Amino acid sequence: MKGKITVKKFIRARKAMSPAVSATIMVAATVVLVLVASNYAYQTLERQRGSAEFDAVKKSILTFDDAVRDVAWDIGGTRSVRFTVNYGHIKLVPNALSININVTDYPVNFGSYTTGYLKYNISTNYVTFDEGYEEYLLGNQSVVISKSTESYGKILVKQEGSWVNVILTYRVLVLKTCSVNVTIGDQPTIVNYVDIYVIRLLMSERSTYVGDFDLKAKNIGIVTETSESYDVIDSTCSILVTIGSYSETITVSLVGGTDAKVVFNLHVSNVQISI
Repeated sequence: MKGKITVKKFIRARKAMSPAVSATIMVAATVVLVLVASNYAYQTLERQRGSAEFDAVKKSILTFDDAVRDVAWDIGGTRSVRFTVNYGHIKLVPNALSININVTDYPVNFGSYTTGYLKYNISTNYVTFDEGYEEYLLGNQSVVISKSTESYGKILVKQEGSWVNVILTYRVLVLKTCSVNVTIGDQPTIVNYVDIYVIRLLMSERSTYVGDFDLKAKNIGIVTETSESYDVIDSTCSILVTIGSYSETITVSLVGGTDAKVVFNLHVSNVQISI
C-alpha cells in the first residue's frame, strides 16, 4: 500500500513538472528569437545607414567637383565642401596618374605631369552591385574634351572585390580659342591659337579620412607653356592626351592657307586638396 502511494505521488509530481518545463523552454526560445531578430534588425539598420552615407557622399563629391572647377582658374581661390564619413573612407591619392600631351603632327611635346585623385570606398556589406560594375556619375571614360561647356571632371562608381569605390579624376580640355589676323613683316598672316587646359590635383601625402570634416580645394598657381608658331598642315592638328593607362587623340580644325600659322598654349592649374 505504501509503495502504491509513493508511485502515485511521483506520477503527480511529473505531471506538475510539465507546465514548468514547457514555460522554461518557451521563454528560452522567445529570448533566442528576440536576440536573432534584434541582431537582424541591427544589421538591416546598419546597411541602411551605410547605403544612405554612400548616396550622401556621392552628392558631396559632385559638389566638390564644382568647387575644384570654380577655383581652377582663379589664382588663390579657395572653396571647401563638408563630408560625413563613418561607414566608408575618403582617400587622397597623390601623384597616382601621369599626364602626357603631344601634338602628333607638329614637333610639340609638353612633357609629363602627375596628378592625384580622390576616392571614397565602402564595403559591399553596406552597398553592393555586380562584380566589375561600373557607372559614371559625371563624364565618361574619355580623357579629353573639346568643349568648354563640358565638365573636366569624371566620377566613376566601380565595384572591385569587397569594395565599392567612387573615384574623382579630371580630363584635359583641348580647343581652338581663336584665329587672329596679324602682320608679320609686310605679310598678312592668320595665326590659330590652340589652348590645352589641365587641372592637377595635388596632395601632400596619401591620406585616409573618416568622420566629419571639410575638404578644401585651393588654387596654388597656374603654369603656362607656349610653343613656337608653325605652318599649318592640312588645316588640322591632332593632339594625343594620355592620363594613366588611357590615351585618346583629338583632331582640331584650323584656318588654313599658305601663310597660316598655329601656336599651342598649355595651361596647367595646380589645385591643392587638403583637410
